[in-house]
Amino acid sequence: MVDTTLKPDSGLCGRGPVPAGGRMGTVHPVTTTTPDAVHELLTTTRTWAVVGASPDPTRDSHRILRALLSWGFDVVPVNPTCDEVAGLPAVPSLEALPAGRQIDVVDVFRRSSEAGRHVDEAIALGARGVWLQLGVVDEAAAERARSSGLLVVMDRCPLIEYPKLLRSGRIPQQPPLSADGKFGN
Repeated sequence: MVDTTLKPDSGLCGRGPVPAGGRMGTVHPVTTTTPDAVHELLTTTRTWAVVGASPDPTRDSHRILRALLSWGFDVVPVNPTCDEVAGLPAVPSLEALPAGRQIDVVDVFRRSSEAGRHVDEAIALGARGVWLQLGVVDEAAAERARSSGLLVVMDRCPLIEYPKLLRSGRIPQQPPLSADGKFGN
């Protein structure tokens, strides 16, 4: 029997310390994400739409958006309540993207009950994949995406997965950029 009780961690991606009393609850293991899907979405895509991107720098969606930018991804914040996130112009919905704007991955920072409609939008956009953040689980939506040929990552966080790929050598380490934008010092 696998213990699926949430354990305390660093607070990244929405899972903070366990409250007094010792348990946050029990989760069901998600078996629909493959290591190949994680690797492919983080190594062969360029443009990510972050649905639920927050302008608040203390929110996980903001931190993940900034991390994606720092790793060289082109990021489109999607939020109907603001015009800008992290200095980038936000769009109110995936449907409001400019004509011809290609999105490779739709990264969903919404409640599980809301995730399905964003997965359906990703399918309609012709995205290569959907990434449902930690705690966001919608098996039916994931199956619709897979049936439409999309890669699916669910209940995972790129801020955890990308460094794992770096440590394992599956993503080459890049030398730091200097102030003039060139590699090296």
